Amino acid sequence: MIRILGIDPGFQTTGYGVIDLDGNHLRHVAHGAITAGNGKVGERLGIIFRGISEVLAEYAPLEVSVEKVFMHRNADSALKLGQARGAAITACAERGVAVYEYTPNQIKQATVGKGHAAKQQVQHMVRVLMCLPGPPRPDAADALAVAICHGHFREGLRRMGGVTAVRRGRLR
Repeated sequence: MIRILGIDPGFQTTGYGVIDLDGNHLRHVAHGAITAGNGKVGERLGIIFRGISEVLAEYAPLEVSVEKVFMHRNADSALKLGQARGAAITACAERGVAVYEYTPNQIKQATVGKGHAAKQQVQHMVRVLMCLPGPPRPDAADALAVAICHGHFREGLRRMGGVTAVRRGRLR
């Protein structure tokens, strides 16, 4: 069994989702969000860093998956998202946890079966796949979807004989 933390980075709200993967069985462990508020840049990034550090300490995942940055409508939004992502990844690096990255289309494909699925579809499928009593908030649903994507990708490679070890954030 392996524990995976999925992170959906955001400058105001960073979602997280923790799952256990046992063979091809996924089990929900926890999900939530870290709210960075509307403070100064350094304060927000510090909140994200400390929040992810606390999640890592509490749930002790062996691997972390993070959504890759994609270009927003404006460069300022993409830059802020990249900074939030950097704070989250730095928290993982400080603890020595392997980090894997997936594009939004890969995540949607792995969760919904369609690379251009709507947020509501992702939210619904996460609820179904994780047997949750209600839909998680969108940022937590996205984070769980990131973890699910990594679980599917990792298990698929293992079944094909492509994963012999996990080192420095790379499946081998």
